[in-house]
Amino acid sequence: MSSLLEVESISVSFDGFKAINALSFSIGPAEMRAIIGPNGAGKTTFMDIVTGKTKPDQGAVLWGSPPVNLLGMSESEIARAGIGRKFQRPTVFEAQTVRDNLMMALSNDRSPVAAMGYALSPADGDRISDLASEIGLVEQLDVISGQLSHGQKQWLEIGMLLAQEPRLMLVDEPAAGMTAGEREHTTDLLKRAAEKRAVVVVEHDMEFVRRLNCRVTVLHEGSVLAEGSIDHVTSNQQVIDVYLGR
Repeated sequence: MSSLLEVESISVSFDGFKAINALSFSIGPAEMRAIIGPNGAGKTTFMDIVTGKTKPDQGAVLWGSPPVNLLGMSESEIARAGIGRKFQRPTVFEAQTVRDNLMMALSNDRSPVAAMGYALSPADGDRISDLASEIGLVEQLDVISGQLSHGQKQWLEIGMLLAQEPRLMLVDEPAAGMTAGEREHTTDLLKRAAEKRAVVVVEHDMEFVRRLNCRVTVLHEGSVLAEGSIDHVTSNQQVIDVYLGR
């Protein structure tokens, strides 16, 4: 099976510190992947490189088929190519309803001013209803987003990503600050999303990673230290020494 995303020997340094060191790995077109590792391992920098926020000193990031090198593209071009990112802290429009947030994500011009003047088509209305059902916020569609719980805001932001129909979702620490019930719902939501697209989850909560039941990549000092099932990587002595044993 061909890869959707192939990271080839990328390296980047900040003030002499090598945040990413000859990092190589690949993601399939409909795959869930968890990325774990200690602070400073390069997890966020990896996502910054893939989304165009940071340019590496060397290497290539190949995308799609036939493959194109993302390093020659801007952040907006990369987003339009089908790569979406969800940051750790929810970034929803808190003064707008859940419905309006999802509508803004659907709109071609995603600026708030343009989106608020956007006429919703019947197909868009159906899509918003489907998204609300998928993320579990049907009953909150007309609720102001600032009134949602932390977990619900995370789900709304995932819904806003799904509205853009990305081929790859990069999700940063989705379980942080959630209740046990919210974490369970988030697990189900991400697993369903990965049935149709690639989903990469950066997470510290090992129980959450175990529930994702996916291939795990362990980063350390900007490189892949281990890769495989959760049981495989958690029994790796090097992983225990540099991460799990801390």
